[in-house]
Amino acid sequence: MVDYLSIFFIAFIMSAFITFPVKRLALKLNAVDHPTERKVHTKPIPRLGGVAIFIGFAASMAFHLSKQISNPSESFDFNISELSGIFLGATLILIIGAIDDIIELPPIAKFAGQISAASILVAFGIRMEFIGNPFSGGVIYLGNVGVVLTIIWVVAFINIINFIDGLDGLAAGIAAIAALSFAFFAFDTGQLTTAIISIAIVGSTLGFLGHNFNPAKIFMGDSGSMFLGFLFGAITVGGVMKSIAAISLFAPLIIMGVPILDGALAILRRYRDGQPVTQADRDHLHHRLLRRGFTQRQAVSIIYLWSIALSAFGLTLRISPSTQKYLIILFMLFLSYLFAEFIGIFEVFSNGKHAKKKGQKAVGEDSRSDEREVKIKE
Repeated sequence: MVDYLSIFFIAFIMSAFITFPVKRLALKLNAVDHPTERKVHTKPIPRLGGVAIFIGFAASMAFHLSKQISNPSESFDFNISELSGIFLGATLILIIGAIDDIIELPPIAKFAGQISAASILVAFGIRMEFIGNPFSGGVIYLGNVGVVLTIIWVVAFINIINFIDGLDGLAAGIAAIAALSFAFFAFDTGQLTTAIISIAIVGSTLGFLGHNFNPAKIFMGDSGSMFLGFLFGAITVGGVMKSIAAISLFAPLIIMGVPILDGALAILRRYRDGQPVTQADRDHLHHRLLRRGFTQRQAVSIIYLWSIALSAFGLTLRISPSTQKYLIILFMLFLSYLFAEFIGIFEVFSNGKHAKKKGQKAVGEDSRSDEREVKIKE
């Protein structure tokens, strides 16, 4: 337990303190997010915060690795090969994200980088080998199909964190909640490497969150959202899903339910409107909460609570008797439906052009609301 706490606190402290020089570096490199009609913030904010998260994460991993090498008999099991693949892929995706934070890469370049990073995992043997069969209780071996599924899975996770990163502290908080859930799940299934990585993610994101929560002094940028998304994709493939229990297939989807839902709705919405998937808009879950009259902090807190609830459901499924699992899933779906109905998700698809015009009007109303909020603060 002391070792686990050490990993958390090293990641937390390094991330919290290194964010100060990273913020100055971002300003010097002009890696700044300027306000636009689509964005919520009203003044330029430095990005590159992902670099601070990465350094906090890397420092905690280096600490544990050095302890493992110097005294392996007193340290817990650690898969060096698996960690090497994850670290190399994470470093590549961080570099791509950092470049994008500075000069804004074209979407095709980012996508190619994401596939390359996911391919590194496969090269190091981190891939979907089998999944639990929810019907027979056995396993389904994937063979070479697992390679393709692994790349698709990791690239998807990279982008869903990017989609949800729209309010101060939102992505960092959701990442911390999800990572803590994955840590508990990994402990329970004996996946210690995954547990260690998850704890390091919790520490590094919480350390950064002190600078990123509203009003944010720095954004994590694509360097942070892509880095965290890659790690989640890697640990779910490399650890959480390597269990014969069928629930291992669903647990990551439930725990990451909020960003997955937001990303899926964004893709469907843009496809419906004939827009590129990379075309940003102001119709994400957090934007809808703002249009309901909530402040940024309130909207973020509501989504935090929703993420905590889903994570709790995901962990409960692991320990619940099989006869109760389906009831838990139905209850979770019912609560999620109520929340989705409250923030008006379904109206986006209920009436194509009308919904689009309504959304455009709401954006204008939201912009005026943001201006009023700024004036009040001033």
